[in-house]
Amino acid sequence: MFEAITNSLEGVFSKLRGKGRLTEANIKDGLHEVRLALLEADVNYKVVKDFIQHATERAVGEEVIKSIAPGQQVIKIVHDELIKLMGESDTSIPFKDGEPMLIMLVGLQGSGKTTTAGKLAKTILSKGRKPLLVAADVQRPAAIEQLKVLGQQLNVPVYFETNSQPVKICKNAVKHARENANDVVILDTAGRLHIDDELMLELKEIKEKLQPEQIYFVCDSMTGQDAVNSAKEFNTQLGFDGAILTKLDGDTRGGAALSIRAVTGKPIKFVGIGEKLDRLEEFHPDRMASRILGMGDVVSLVERAQQAIDLEEAQKLSRKIQDDSLSLDDFLMQLQQIKKMGPIKEVLGMIPGMGNKMDGLNVDEKQLLRVEAIIRSMTIQERSVPDIINGSRRQRIANGSGTTIQDVNQLLKQFKSMKKLMKHFKGNEKSLKKMKQLSNSLPFGKGMMR
Repeated sequence: MFEAITNSLEGVFSKLRGKGRLTEANIKDGLHEVRLALLEADVNYKVVKDFIQHATERAVGEEVIKSIAPGQQVIKIVHDELIKLMGESDTSIPFKDGEPMLIMLVGLQGSGKTTTAGKLAKTILSKGRKPLLVAADVQRPAAIEQLKVLGQQLNVPVYFETNSQPVKICKNAVKHARENANDVVILDTAGRLHIDDELMLELKEIKEKLQPEQIYFVCDSMTGQDAVNSAKEFNTQLGFDGAILTKLDGDTRGGAALSIRAVTGKPIKFVGIGEKLDRLEEFHPDRMASRILGMGDVVSLVERAQQAIDLEEAQKLSRKIQDDSLSLDDFLMQLQQIKKMGPIKEVLGMIPGMGNKMDGLNVDEKQLLRVEAIIRSMTIQERSVPDIINGSRRQRIANGSGTTIQDVNQLLKQFKSMKKLMKHFKGNEKSLKKMKQLSNSLPFGKGMMR
Protein backbone atom coordinates (compact mmCIF):
# COMPACT_ATOMS: atom_id res chain seq x y z
CA MET A 1 0.00 0.00 0.00
CA PHE A 2 1.47 3.37 -1.11
CA GLU A 3 4.92 1.81 -1.66
CA ALA A 4 5.89 4.29 -4.38
CA ILE A 5 5.19 7.45 -2.41
CA THR A 6 6.60 5.95 0.80
CA ASN A 7 9.90 5.13 -0.90
CA SER A 8 10.08 8.57 -2.55
CA LEU A 9 9.47 10.42 0.71
CA GLU A 10 11.89 8.19 2.60
CA GLY A 11 14.60 9.19 0.12
CA VAL A 12 13.84 12.88 0.64
CA PHE A 13 13.87 12.63 4.43
CA SER A 14 17.10 10.60 4.46
CA LYS A 15 18.83 13.51 2.74
CA LEU A 16 17.41 16.00 5.25
CA ARG A 17 18.40 13.86 8.24
CA GLY A 18 21.90 13.52 6.80
CA LYS A 19 22.53 17.25 7.02
CA GLY A 20 24.02 18.47 10.27
CA ARG A 21 22.28 21.81 9.94
CA LEU A 22 19.31 22.81 7.83
CA THR A 23 18.94 26.18 6.13
CA GLU A 24 15.93 27.79 4.56
CA ALA A 25 17.37 26.91 1.15
CA ASN A 26 17.81 23.17 1.70
CA ILE A 27 14.46 22.90 3.49
CA LYS A 28 12.82 24.39 0.40
CA ASP A 29 14.82 22.00 -1.80
CA GLY A 30 13.60 19.08 0.31
CA LEU A 31 9.98 20.20 0.12
CA HIS A 32 10.36 20.65 -3.64
CA GLU A 33 11.22 16.94 -3.79
CA VAL A 34 8.20 16.19 -1.57
CA ARG A 35 6.11 18.10 -4.12
CA LEU A 36 7.45 15.94 -6.96
CA ALA A 37 6.77 12.77 -4.94
CA LEU A 38 3.15 13.82 -4.35
CA LEU A 39 2.62 14.67 -8.02
CA GLU A 40 4.11 11.32 -9.06
CA ALA A 41 1.65 9.70 -6.63
CA ASP A 42 -1.16 11.26 -8.73
CA VAL A 43 -2.25 13.69 -6.04
CA ASN A 44 -4.36 16.56 -7.35
CA TYR A 45 -2.14 19.44 -8.54
CA LYS A 46 -3.98 22.17 -6.59
CA VAL A 47 -3.95 19.99 -3.47
CA VAL A 48 -0.16 19.56 -3.81
CA LYS A 49 0.34 23.30 -4.32
CA ASP A 50 -1.59 24.19 -1.15
CA PHE A 51 0.07 21.37 0.81
CA ILE A 52 3.61 22.53 -0.04
CA GLN A 53 2.73 26.16 0.67
CA HIS A 54 1.47 25.34 4.18
CA ALA A 55 4.39 23.00 4.90
CA THR A 56 6.94 25.56 3.70
CA GLU A 57 5.45 28.33 5.87
CA ARG A 58 5.90 26.14 8.93
CA ALA A 59 9.23 24.52 8.00
CA VAL A 60 11.28 27.63 7.23
CA GLY A 61 10.43 29.18 10.56
CA GLU A 62 13.18 29.98 13.06
CA GLU A 63 11.95 27.25 15.44
CA VAL A 64 12.71 24.49 12.93
CA ILE A 65 16.02 25.78 11.60
CA LYS A 66 17.44 26.30 15.11
CA SER A 67 16.05 23.07 16.58
CA ILE A 68 18.33 20.22 17.69
CA ALA A 69 16.96 17.81 15.05
CA PRO A 70 15.62 19.97 12.20
CA GLY A 71 15.35 16.99 9.84
CA GLN A 72 12.96 15.27 12.23
CA GLN A 73 11.03 18.53 12.64
CA VAL A 74 10.43 18.74 8.89
CA ILE A 75 9.20 15.12 8.86
CA LYS A 76 6.78 15.96 11.69
CA ILE A 77 5.51 18.98 9.77
CA VAL A 78 4.88 16.87 6.64
CA HIS A 79 3.16 14.25 8.83
CA ASP A 80 0.89 16.89 10.41
CA GLU A 81 0.06 18.43 7.03
CA LEU A 82 -0.84 14.99 5.62
CA ILE A 83 -3.30 14.52 8.48
CA LYS A 84 -4.82 17.95 7.80
CA LEU A 85 -5.03 17.12 4.10
CA MET A 86 -7.03 13.93 4.73
CA GLY A 87 -9.21 15.61 7.35
CA GLU A 88 -10.32 14.55 10.79
CA SER A 89 -11.35 10.96 11.32
CA ASP A 90 -15.10 10.48 10.79
CA THR A 91 -16.10 6.82 10.75
CA SER A 92 -19.42 7.23 12.57
CA ILE A 93 -22.64 5.77 11.17
CA PRO A 94 -25.73 7.56 12.61
CA PHE A 95 -27.83 4.54 13.50
CA LYS A 96 -31.49 5.03 14.42
CA ASP A 97 -33.73 3.25 16.87
CA GLY A 98 -37.28 2.37 15.90
CA GLU A 99 -36.97 3.19 12.20
CA PRO A 100 -34.69 1.65 9.54
CA MET A 101 -31.67 3.78 8.76
CA LEU A 102 -30.89 4.10 5.03
CA ILE A 103 -27.41 3.99 3.52
CA MET A 104 -27.17 4.61 -0.23
CA LEU A 105 -24.07 3.50 -2.15
CA VAL A 106 -23.27 5.35 -5.38
CA GLY A 107 -20.40 5.33 -7.84
CA LEU A 108 -19.28 4.32 -11.30
CA GLN A 109 -19.57 0.78 -12.65
CA GLY A 110 -16.59 -1.36 -11.68
CA SER A 111 -15.76 0.63 -8.55
CA GLY A 112 -16.76 -2.26 -6.28
CA LYS A 113 -20.13 -1.05 -4.96
CA THR A 114 -21.77 -4.47 -4.67
CA THR A 115 -18.82 -6.08 -2.88
CA THR A 116 -18.58 -3.00 -0.65
CA ALA A 117 -22.29 -3.36 0.18
CA GLY A 118 -21.51 -6.85 1.49
CA LYS A 119 -18.47 -5.66 3.45
CA LEU A 120 -20.48 -2.81 4.95
CA ALA A 121 -23.23 -5.23 5.95
CA LYS A 122 -20.65 -7.38 7.76
CA THR A 123 -19.27 -4.32 9.57
CA ILE A 124 -22.78 -3.30 10.62
CA LEU A 125 -23.53 -6.86 11.77
CA SER A 126 -20.50 -6.67 14.08
CA LYS A 127 -22.09 -3.62 15.74
CA GLY A 128 -25.14 -5.63 16.74
CA ARG A 129 -27.43 -4.35 13.98
CA LYS A 130 -29.68 -6.24 11.52
CA PRO A 131 -28.89 -5.00 8.00
CA LEU A 132 -30.92 -5.59 4.83
CA LEU A 133 -29.16 -5.55 1.46
CA VAL A 134 -31.16 -4.10 -1.42
CA ALA A 135 -30.43 -4.94 -5.06
CA ALA A 136 -31.35 -1.61 -6.69
CA ASP A 137 -28.97 -2.07 -9.63
CA VAL A 138 -31.19 -3.24 -12.49
CA GLN A 139 -28.66 -2.24 -15.16
CA ARG A 140 -25.93 -4.84 -14.61
CA PRO A 141 -27.28 -8.35 -15.27
CA ALA A 142 -25.21 -10.10 -12.58
CA ALA A 143 -25.64 -7.48 -9.85
CA ILE A 144 -28.66 -9.11 -8.20
CA GLU A 145 -27.10 -12.58 -8.22
CA GLN A 146 -23.82 -11.24 -6.84
CA LEU A 147 -25.61 -9.52 -3.96
CA LYS A 148 -27.66 -12.66 -3.23
CA VAL A 149 -24.45 -14.72 -2.99
CA LEU A 150 -22.90 -12.17 -0.61
CA GLY A 151 -26.08 -12.19 1.48
CA GLN A 152 -25.92 -15.98 1.77
CA GLN A 153 -22.29 -15.85 2.89
CA LEU A 154 -23.15 -13.33 5.60
CA ASN A 155 -26.56 -14.77 6.48
CA VAL A 156 -27.98 -11.32 5.71
CA PRO A 157 -31.33 -10.99 3.85
CA VAL A 158 -31.31 -9.51 0.34
CA TYR A 159 -34.34 -7.69 -1.07
CA PHE A 160 -34.75 -7.76 -4.84
CA GLU A 161 -37.43 -7.52 -7.51
CA THR A 162 -37.35 -8.49 -11.16
CA ASN A 163 -38.70 -6.26 -13.94
CA SER A 164 -39.10 -3.30 -11.63
CA GLN A 165 -37.80 0.25 -11.24
CA PRO A 166 -35.05 1.26 -8.75
CA VAL A 167 -37.20 3.78 -6.82
CA LYS A 168 -40.02 1.27 -6.40
CA ILE A 169 -37.55 -1.43 -5.33
CA CYS A 170 -36.05 0.85 -2.68
CA LYS A 171 -39.46 1.94 -1.35
CA ASN A 172 -40.67 -1.66 -1.07
CA ALA A 173 -37.37 -2.63 0.56
CA VAL A 174 -37.87 -0.08 3.34
CA LYS A 175 -41.37 -1.43 3.95
CA HIS A 176 -39.92 -4.96 4.02
CA ALA A 177 -37.28 -3.82 6.54
CA ARG A 178 -39.93 -2.39 8.88
CA GLU A 179 -41.95 -5.62 8.73
CA ASN A 180 -38.89 -7.78 9.43
CA ALA A 181 -37.14 -5.65 12.08
CA ASN A 182 -34.14 -4.77 9.90
CA ASP A 183 -32.72 -1.55 11.33
CA VAL A 184 -30.23 -0.69 8.55
CA VAL A 185 -31.04 -0.74 4.83
CA ILE A 186 -28.11 -0.71 2.38
CA LEU A 187 -29.09 0.37 -1.14
CA ASP A 188 -26.78 -0.98 -3.88
CA THR A 189 -27.53 1.39 -6.77
CA ALA A 190 -26.56 1.18 -10.43
CA GLY A 191 -23.35 2.60 -11.84
CA ARG A 192 -22.28 3.55 -15.35
CA LEU A 193 -19.00 3.49 -17.23
CA HIS A 194 -19.06 7.28 -17.03
CA ILE A 195 -21.15 10.01 -15.40
CA ASP A 196 -24.26 10.76 -17.45
CA ASP A 197 -27.58 12.55 -16.99
CA GLU A 198 -29.56 9.30 -16.89
CA LEU A 199 -27.48 7.96 -14.01
CA MET A 200 -27.76 11.16 -11.99
CA LEU A 201 -31.51 11.50 -12.54
CA GLU A 202 -32.04 7.97 -11.24
CA LEU A 203 -29.88 8.60 -8.16
CA LYS A 204 -31.47 12.00 -7.49
CA GLU A 205 -34.92 10.42 -7.62
CA ILE A 206 -33.95 7.74 -5.10
CA LYS A 207 -32.44 10.40 -2.84
CA GLU A 208 -35.50 12.65 -3.10
CA LYS A 209 -38.09 9.91 -2.54
CA LEU A 210 -36.32 7.95 0.20
CA GLN A 211 -34.24 10.60 2.00
CA PRO A 212 -31.32 8.29 2.98
CA GLU A 213 -29.47 9.26 6.16
CA GLN A 214 -26.11 8.53 4.55
CA ILE A 215 -24.89 8.51 0.94
CA TYR A 216 -21.45 6.98 0.38
CA PHE A 217 -19.50 7.45 -2.83
CA VAL A 218 -17.63 4.23 -3.64
CA CYS A 219 -14.55 4.63 -5.82
CA ASP A 220 -11.61 2.57 -7.02
CA SER A 221 -8.53 4.12 -5.41
CA MET A 222 -6.26 2.68 -8.10
CA THR A 223 -7.75 5.02 -10.71
CA GLY A 224 -6.12 8.01 -8.97
CA GLN A 225 -7.21 11.35 -10.38
CA ASP A 226 -10.10 9.74 -12.28
CA ALA A 227 -11.53 8.70 -8.90
CA VAL A 228 -11.07 12.23 -7.55
CA ASN A 229 -12.71 13.84 -10.59
CA SER A 230 -15.67 11.43 -10.34
CA ALA A 231 -16.00 12.19 -6.62
CA LYS A 232 -16.07 15.91 -7.33
CA GLU A 233 -18.76 15.48 -10.00
CA PHE A 234 -20.94 13.19 -7.84
CA ASN A 235 -20.66 15.58 -4.91
CA THR A 236 -21.59 18.57 -7.08
CA GLN A 237 -24.60 16.95 -8.73
CA LEU A 238 -25.84 14.59 -6.02
CA GLY A 239 -24.02 15.32 -2.78
CA PHE A 240 -22.68 12.57 -0.52
CA ASP A 241 -21.73 12.21 3.13
CA GLY A 242 -18.50 10.29 2.77
CA ALA A 243 -16.36 8.19 0.48
CA ILE A 244 -15.34 4.53 0.56
CA LEU A 245 -12.09 3.75 -1.23
CA THR A 246 -11.83 0.23 -2.66
CA LYS A 247 -8.71 -1.76 -3.66
CA LEU A 248 -6.47 0.35 -1.43
CA ASP A 249 -4.23 -2.69 -0.87
CA GLY A 250 -3.26 -2.54 -4.54
CA ASP A 251 -2.74 1.24 -4.64
CA THR A 252 1.00 1.99 -4.69
CA ARG A 253 0.52 5.71 -5.33
CA GLY A 254 -2.17 7.02 -2.95
CA GLY A 255 -3.38 9.96 -5.07
CA ALA A 256 -7.09 9.33 -4.41
CA ALA A 257 -6.69 8.89 -0.65
CA LEU A 258 -4.71 12.11 -0.39
CA SER A 259 -6.96 14.21 -2.64
CA ILE A 260 -10.63 13.32 -2.11
CA ARG A 261 -11.15 15.15 1.20
CA ALA A 262 -9.40 18.31 -0.04
CA VAL A 263 -11.32 18.35 -3.34
CA THR A 264 -14.81 17.43 -2.09
CA GLY A 265 -14.71 18.50 1.55
CA LYS A 266 -16.19 15.11 2.47
CA PRO A 267 -14.42 12.52 4.67
CA ILE A 268 -13.22 9.09 3.65
CA LYS A 269 -15.27 6.76 5.86
CA PHE A 270 -13.89 3.32 5.03
CA VAL A 271 -11.26 1.66 2.88
CA GLY A 272 -11.38 -1.76 1.23
CA ILE A 273 -8.05 -3.59 1.60
CA GLY A 274 -8.81 -7.01 0.12
CA GLU A 275 -11.44 -9.14 -1.53
CA LYS A 276 -12.75 -10.93 1.56
CA LEU A 277 -15.84 -9.57 3.29
CA ASP A 278 -13.98 -8.75 6.50
CA ARG A 279 -11.48 -6.55 4.64
CA LEU A 280 -13.17 -3.19 5.21
CA GLU A 281 -11.39 -0.84 7.60
CA GLU A 282 -12.34 2.45 9.17
CA PHE A 283 -10.26 5.28 7.71
CA HIS A 284 -8.06 7.16 10.19
CA PRO A 285 -5.99 9.97 8.61
CA ASP A 286 -3.35 9.96 11.37
CA ARG A 287 -2.70 6.24 10.94
CA MET A 288 -2.64 6.56 7.15
CA ALA A 289 -0.16 9.44 7.34
CA SER A 290 2.14 7.28 9.48
CA ARG A 291 1.92 4.44 6.95
CA ILE A 292 2.70 6.77 4.05
CA LEU A 293 5.80 8.07 5.85
CA GLY A 294 6.97 4.52 6.63
CA MET A 295 6.30 4.92 10.37
CA GLY A 296 3.99 1.93 10.56
CA ASP A 297 0.56 1.76 12.15
CA VAL A 298 0.79 0.26 15.61
CA VAL A 299 -2.79 1.11 16.60
CA SER A 300 -4.32 -0.75 13.65
CA LEU A 301 -1.89 -3.62 14.22
CA VAL A 302 -3.00 -3.94 17.85
CA GLU A 303 -6.68 -3.73 16.84
CA ARG A 304 -6.21 -6.56 14.34
CA ALA A 305 -4.36 -8.62 16.93
CA GLN A 306 -7.16 -8.09 19.46
CA GLN A 307 -9.72 -9.31 16.92
CA ALA A 308 -7.67 -12.31 15.78
CA ILE A 309 -5.99 -13.50 18.96
CA ASP A 310 -7.91 -15.11 21.79
CA LEU A 311 -6.61 -13.64 25.07
CA GLU A 312 -7.27 -16.78 27.08
CA GLU A 313 -5.45 -18.94 24.53
CA ALA A 314 -2.56 -16.47 24.47
CA GLN A 315 -2.22 -16.75 28.26
CA LYS A 316 -2.23 -20.55 27.99
CA LEU A 317 0.46 -20.34 25.33
CA SER A 318 2.57 -18.08 27.57
CA ARG A 319 2.37 -20.65 30.40
CA LYS A 320 3.36 -23.45 28.01
CA ILE A 321 6.38 -21.47 26.86
CA GLN A 322 7.40 -20.98 30.50
CA ASP A 323 6.89 -24.71 31.19
CA ASP A 324 8.70 -25.72 27.98
CA SER A 325 5.62 -27.75 26.96
CA LEU A 326 4.84 -26.05 23.63
CA SER A 327 3.43 -28.50 21.08
CA LEU A 328 2.96 -28.39 17.33
CA ASP A 329 -0.79 -28.06 17.98
CA ASP A 330 -0.07 -24.79 19.82
CA PHE A 331 2.14 -23.72 16.96
CA LEU A 332 -0.64 -24.48 14.45
CA MET A 333 -3.12 -22.43 16.48
CA GLN A 334 -0.74 -19.47 16.41
CA LEU A 335 -0.34 -19.73 12.65
CA GLN A 336 -4.12 -19.70 12.19
CA GLN A 337 -4.44 -16.58 14.35
CA ILE A 338 -1.70 -14.84 12.37
CA LYS A 339 -3.57 -15.65 9.13
CA LYS A 340 -6.71 -13.98 10.56
CA MET A 341 -4.81 -10.70 10.89
CA GLY A 342 -4.48 -10.43 7.10
CA PRO A 343 -1.72 -10.88 4.51
CA ILE A 344 1.69 -11.18 6.19
CA LYS A 345 3.28 -8.45 4.06
CA GLU A 346 0.48 -6.05 5.03
CA VAL A 347 0.84 -6.87 8.73
CA LEU A 348 4.63 -6.40 8.57
CA GLY A 349 4.08 -3.03 6.90
CA MET A 350 2.29 -1.82 10.05
CA ILE A 351 5.43 -2.31 12.14
CA PRO A 352 7.28 1.00 12.62
CA GLY A 353 10.38 1.22 10.43
CA MET A 354 9.29 -1.57 8.11
CA GLY A 355 7.44 0.57 5.54
CA ASN A 356 10.45 1.51 3.44
CA LYS A 357 11.88 -2.01 3.63
CA MET A 358 8.81 -3.75 2.16
CA ASP A 359 9.49 -2.80 -1.46
CA GLY A 360 10.57 -5.87 -3.41
CA LEU A 361 9.91 -8.20 -0.46
CA ASN A 362 8.38 -11.42 -1.72
CA VAL A 363 6.19 -13.01 0.94
CA ASP A 364 5.18 -16.59 0.17
CA GLU A 365 1.78 -16.95 1.83
CA LYS A 366 1.60 -20.55 0.56
CA GLN A 367 4.36 -21.47 3.01
CA LEU A 368 1.84 -21.10 5.83
CA LEU A 369 -0.49 -23.51 4.06
CA ARG A 370 2.33 -26.03 3.64
CA VAL A 371 3.23 -25.81 7.32
CA GLU A 372 -0.43 -26.25 8.26
CA ALA A 373 -0.78 -29.27 5.95
CA ILE A 374 2.33 -30.91 7.44
CA ILE A 375 1.13 -30.51 11.04
CA ARG A 376 -2.38 -31.72 10.20
CA SER A 377 -0.87 -34.87 8.64
CA MET A 378 0.65 -35.82 12.01
CA THR A 379 -1.00 -37.93 14.70
CA ILE A 380 -1.96 -36.37 18.04
CA GLN A 381 1.02 -38.05 19.67
CA GLU A 382 3.42 -36.79 16.99
CA ARG A 383 2.23 -33.21 17.46
CA SER A 384 2.74 -33.46 21.22
CA VAL A 385 6.10 -35.29 21.09
CA PRO A 386 7.80 -34.45 17.76
CA ASP A 387 10.95 -36.37 18.83
CA ILE A 388 9.19 -39.68 18.05
CA ILE A 389 8.91 -38.79 14.35
CA ASN A 390 11.38 -41.16 12.69
CA GLY A 391 12.16 -41.73 9.02
CA SER A 392 9.08 -43.76 8.15
CA ARG A 393 6.79 -41.34 9.97
CA ARG A 394 8.34 -38.42 8.09
CA GLN A 395 7.67 -40.15 4.78
CA ARG A 396 4.05 -40.76 5.77
CA ILE A 397 3.59 -37.13 6.87
CA ALA A 398 5.14 -35.84 3.64
CA ASN A 399 2.87 -38.06 1.54
CA GLY A 400 -0.20 -37.03 3.53
CA SER A 401 0.53 -33.31 3.25
CA GLY A 402 1.62 -33.30 -0.39
CA THR A 403 5.08 -32.02 0.58
CA THR A 404 8.59 -33.50 0.71
CA ILE A 405 10.58 -35.11 3.49
CA GLN A 406 12.87 -32.06 3.31
CA ASP A 407 9.86 -29.79 4.06
CA VAL A 408 8.96 -31.94 7.08
CA ASN A 409 12.57 -31.95 8.29
CA GLN A 410 12.78 -28.17 7.93
CA LEU A 411 9.62 -27.60 9.97
CA LEU A 412 10.75 -29.96 12.75
CA LYS A 413 14.17 -28.31 12.83
CA GLN A 414 12.65 -24.83 12.98
CA PHE A 415 10.22 -25.84 15.71
CA LYS A 416 13.03 -27.37 17.76
CA SER A 417 15.16 -24.21 17.34
CA MET A 418 12.25 -22.03 18.32
CA LYS A 419 11.62 -24.00 21.54
CA LYS A 420 15.31 -23.87 22.39
CA LEU A 421 15.46 -20.11 21.91
CA MET A 422 12.26 -19.56 23.89
CA LYS A 423 13.76 -21.56 26.72
CA HIS A 424 16.84 -19.36 26.51
CA PHE A 425 14.70 -16.20 26.82
CA LYS A 426 13.56 -17.24 30.26
CA GLY A 427 17.07 -16.49 31.49
CA ASN A 428 18.01 -13.76 29.05
CA GLU A 429 14.99 -11.76 27.90
CA LYS A 430 17.05 -8.78 26.72
CA SER A 431 18.93 -10.64 24.01
CA LEU A 432 17.95 -8.79 20.83
CA LYS A 433 20.30 -10.94 18.79
CA LYS A 434 18.49 -14.08 19.92
CA MET A 435 15.15 -12.48 19.14
CA LYS A 436 16.28 -11.92 15.56
CA GLN A 437 17.40 -15.56 15.37
CA LEU A 438 13.98 -16.62 16.64
CA SER A 439 12.16 -14.63 13.95
CA ASN A 440 14.34 -16.28 11.29
CA SER A 441 13.60 -19.74 12.67
CA LEU A 442 9.84 -19.38 12.18
CA PRO A 443 8.28 -20.88 9.03
CA PHE A 444 7.00 -17.44 8.06
CA GLY A 445 10.45 -15.94 8.70
CA LYS A 446 13.44 -16.99 6.64
CA GLY A 447 11.65 -19.69 4.70
CA MET A 448 8.78 -17.40 3.77
CA MET A 449 10.55 -14.15 2.90
CA ARG A 450 12.96 -14.15 0.01
